[in-house]
Amino acid sequence: MSGLSGSACDPKQLSGLALAFVGDGVYDLFVREQLACMGNRPVKELNAAKVMRVRCQAQAQLVEKLEPLLTQEEADVLRRGRNAHVTHAPKSATMAQYHAATAFEALMGYLYLSGRTDRIRELLSLAEN
Repeated sequence: MSGLSGSACDPKQLSGLALAFVGDGVYDLFVREQLACMGNRPVKELNAAKVMRVRCQAQAQLVEKLEPLLTQEEADVLRRGRNAHVTHAPKSATMAQYHAATAFEALMGYLYLSGRTDRIRELLSLAEN
């Protein structure tokens, strides 16, 4: 996939944390899109709902649901993200939750940079059930 600069980006060459950096924004956008498409609501309400879904603990729960459904390639990316060297966690989350959330974001970043937004939508839909 080409980035804004037009240069090719190979997600297989990126670190787990670089993938998570991209995935954080990707997941945030997917959640915002879904919430907006549910109908008009005050922005304050939309933001509160978004925060509940993108917070560390919620992402860790998504990992538990999705892990059995992943391909080997996706599981490998998840493991790369989980094993990334992070030095801090939010005060409201455990280190295990933070590692799981980083893994989830790495997977989202990997799929996005691989041009597989259809797979992102599929996984997020499966996680909601």
